[in-house]
Amino acid sequence: MTSLEVELFGIKFENPLILASGINDKTPEQWIRAHEEGAGGVVTKSIGIEPRKGYDNPTIVELPYGLINAMGLPNPGWKGFLEMVEGYTFDFPLIVSIFGGTPGEFAFLAEKLSDVADAFELNLSCPHAKGYGMEIGQKPENVYDVVKAVKDATDRPVIAKLTPNTDDIAKLGLAAERAGADGVSAINTLKAMAIDVYARKPILSNKIGGYSGPGVKPIALRAVYDLAKALDIPVIGIGGITTWQDAVEFLLAGASALQVGTAVSLRGWKVFGEISEGIERYLRKEGFSGVKEIIGLALE
Repeated sequence: MTSLEVELFGIKFENPLILASGINDKTPEQWIRAHEEGAGGVVTKSIGIEPRKGYDNPTIVELPYGLINAMGLPNPGWKGFLEMVEGYTFDFPLIVSIFGGTPGEFAFLAEKLSDVADAFELNLSCPHAKGYGMEIGQKPENVYDVVKAVKDATDRPVIAKLTPNTDDIAKLGLAAERAGADGVSAINTLKAMAIDVYARKPILSNKIGGYSGPGVKPIALRAVYDLAKALDIPVIGIGGITTWQDAVEFLLAGASALQVGTAVSLRGWKVFGEISEGIERYLRKEGFSGVKEIIGLALE
């Protein structure tokens, strides 16, 4: 019997695939759909203190190897989020993504949302929302301060989501670990843009967006490898995971779980089932009894 089950920070996931925070996770119906299609867990859209409308269209550019998006962190705010989930019970782990402009704002959100979250993912690295995310997440001391503040405010596991827009992602991971993070996830999107050659101006209303999808996979894989070598806490791999082969690469590089986001936009919800079936086939064929046996094998 081949087991796809993984356990992170005391939470059991029926497989290592988790819906990533991003474009396809705004509502409870989408989270439930992801689970029905084979996701072992879900990360919500990033939630802030006040409701945000986000940027005007266009907010997404499709490229041959992925997407650039600049949504502007649209969300209902923490009160709207609590109203939205009222009456729902989820039979899978729900990781709530939160963002703020200061450590205090992150801590406030963690305190308010602890009753509905199985864990928190700290969005320390959004590349296109001014005053949030990447500006905070590029400095190890800021990462430390935010993680520490959230750990003091909640007893839920805390995952720091790290930016690739830095010279050394391991430094950011080590700062998160020192502050008590239960895990890190990497990578968030890469800062990017696209220009309309006829309009002769940037396509996105915000001009700058975050690039995700197959094109970022080698960069994400290297980041996960570097983090897994440097840290003692689990690393969750994100970035261009589209096929079972991609997923296995990340596991071998030291990822304890995987987030899938852009692939849902490009290939549909069926991608979760396809990837998990592929991982299972690979494990059986190669003589492994479970996912845990291959995590980090490429580090040795």
